[in-house]
Amino acid sequence: MTELARLHVVVYGHVQGVNFRTATRRQGQALGVSGWVRNLPDGSVEVIAEGQRSSLQQLLNWLHSGPPASRVRDVRFTWHEYEGALSQFSVRF
Repeated sequence: MTELARLHVVVYGHVQGVNFRTATRRQGQALGVSGWVRNLPDGSVEVIAEGQRSSLQQLLNWLHSGPPASRVRDVRFTWHEYEGALSQFSVRF
C-alpha cells in the first residue's frame, strides 16, 4: 500500500541566485511529485510538494544539499495530509 502525503519545506542558507528553484523543480519532476517552489523575501526558499511519501522523503533528502552552488544551512519541514490540489511541479514567482 502506498501512502500519499503533502510536505511543506523552507530551506535556509545561500539558496537564492544559485539555480535552486529550477533544480528543485527538476528533482520533483524526476521523483514524480507535484508541487511548487518559490523564493521568500528573507532569502530562503519554500517548497510545497505532494505525492508518494517515499518520493517526498527523497526530495526532502535532496533539499538538505540542493544544487552544487547552494550552501544549505537549515531545512525546516512539516508533513501534512495529502490534498490532491497540485497537478505538476512548477516555479512560482
